[in-house]
Amino acid sequence: MKEDFLKQMQELLADEYNEFIESLEKPRFKGMRINLLKANDDNELIDKYNLKPTKFNSNNYYVSDEVSGNDPYHLAGMFYLQEPSASCVVDVADINEGEWVLDLCAAPGGKSGQIAEKLNNTGLLVSNEYDHKRAQILLSNLERLGIGENIILNNDVKTISKNLNSCFDKVIVDAPCSGEGMFRKHDQAMMQWSLEYVKKCQQRQLEILDEAYKCVKKDGYLVYSTCTYNQWENEAVVYELLKKYPDLELVDIDHKYQRRGIAYKDLDVSKVVRILPMDQGEGHFVAKFHKKEGEVRTLTPLKDDNSSLAEDFMRTQLKEYQGHFKIINDKVYFKKQPFYQLKNLKVLRQGICCGEIIKKRFEPHHHFYMSNLFKEQFIHVAELDDEQILCYLRGETISYQIEKGYVAIKYQDAIIGFGKSDGTIIKNKYPKGLRVR
Repeated sequence: MKEDFLKQMQELLADEYNEFIESLEKPRFKGMRINLLKANDDNELIDKYNLKPTKFNSNNYYVSDEVSGNDPYHLAGMFYLQEPSASCVVDVADINEGEWVLDLCAAPGGKSGQIAEKLNNTGLLVSNEYDHKRAQILLSNLERLGIGENIILNNDVKTISKNLNSCFDKVIVDAPCSGEGMFRKHDQAMMQWSLEYVKKCQQRQLEILDEAYKCVKKDGYLVYSTCTYNQWENEAVVYELLKKYPDLELVDIDHKYQRRGIAYKDLDVSKVVRILPMDQGEGHFVAKFHKKEGEVRTLTPLKDDNSSLAEDFMRTQLKEYQGHFKIINDKVYFKKQPFYQLKNLKVLRQGICCGEIIKKRFEPHHHFYMSNLFKEQFIHVAELDDEQILCYLRGETISYQIEKGYVAIKYQDAIIGFGKSDGTIIKNKYPKGLRVR
């Protein structure tokens, strides 16, 4: 490791420095969050993977390296692989049903998935990612997790604050950082680290928080987190934010298992929390602010669109449904809650992408079958065994007697995709980009 980094950590940790160095020589911690929007019985997954609970979140578990992204349960969105200490951030935000929540730096989607679980198909989740490639990863992950009562954006933070100011009960900024807590996972994070880079990260974080502050409505909350250890990106950022905005109040985070901040000027570091590798997580810093002044705004609901093709398809596939339709460029979207006017923002998706109208016929989309909103409502379901599901995930056709037409593909208790049956053979409709070898 770089000498400047080690010197920094020795100054920060003092007597704990040797313990910190020893912890970095051990295998990294790997975590799993069970997706309760899809998993009917979390005990089944706990037993299947021999999961051990972490102390960072009641729904986060340590998992072995054998569990991979090609696991059928993972591909069905039953769980999300998430570094253990990162799972505490959404708990700190204390999300309640019905709230409007902005995840401002959302890729790859772990925290947005947690937020959606807390909202339970109520309120509104807006997940934004500036980098286009990472925004596509965010969309794919949230689709796999079955999330549809949300909006996925691909905008810079200034555009977000200009159009969504004073709208949110909670805003979460898991900020781009120097990634010192990722050194054991990504060699690149260690290679690009320097004191100069740390200072650049600090400046970028303060710029992002300026815009995040504008998005919080009066009496709302802002949660700031990083996966790095130094004070410039943590306590110093909190100090500067409080100095700039007198109406922000630092909130005491009642998470007794986490260590508190490291002394910095006159900042009350007892109200912020740190996690280090000695605490059985890779590392996180979290601070929470209450915005005491400001305005309260909402968004303009859109009128529903009508599509007899889409509604006929829904009736053939679902036992029941109730909500709102929107058609954009012949693609049909569905939400339980209303759609909103977002004309000045780059929207990757709003609601569930049900399918597309092509030459007076309706072609369904993978998202429709993955949605947790419909998981118990499908009429035509093909339940595959262990051998069949591997064939399906490879993109092969499946021998299976079932009614002609589109069918949901189910493995154990999870819908994992769809196919089209001729009565005895199911033609594979699993997306080519997701198929396993």
